[in-house]
Amino acid sequence: MKYVKILLPGIFVWLCVSLSFYVFEQFPVLKNNFNIQAITILIIIVLYSSSGAYFYYKNSPKTNGLTLGTAMSLTALILDALITVPYVEIPNGRSYQSFFSSPFLWLLTSINTITVYSFWRIKIKTKK
Repeated sequence: MKYVKILLPGIFVWLCVSLSFYVFEQFPVLKNNFNIQAITILIIIVLYSSSGAYFYYKNSPKTNGLTLGTAMSLTALILDALITVPYVEIPNGRSYQSFFSSPFLWLLTSINTITVYSFWRIKIKTKK
């Protein structure tokens, strides 16, 4: 059960980011402007990560924030490899290599991990 619980915030963040990209693709102004989509996602991932951390730490604040943030990022990357790339990226003419070599992806995972660690440091560790 503990392993499933640590995966849920990562699934939540992956789902939110994926849905955000889908919604942005529906707006004609944003559809062909990846830079605006990326900047917007970089800002709102802080909200998604904080929300995932909040729900995780609601009942069990024992896990270190860096551990949780890394687990969330790894979960999202695994879901990207299993779902996003084969069902979204490859049909659009991109590949695993182009997806996983994108600096934007690694910036997102870093911001996610840093946000969760900061949340833990400010909200959880100070309560102990």
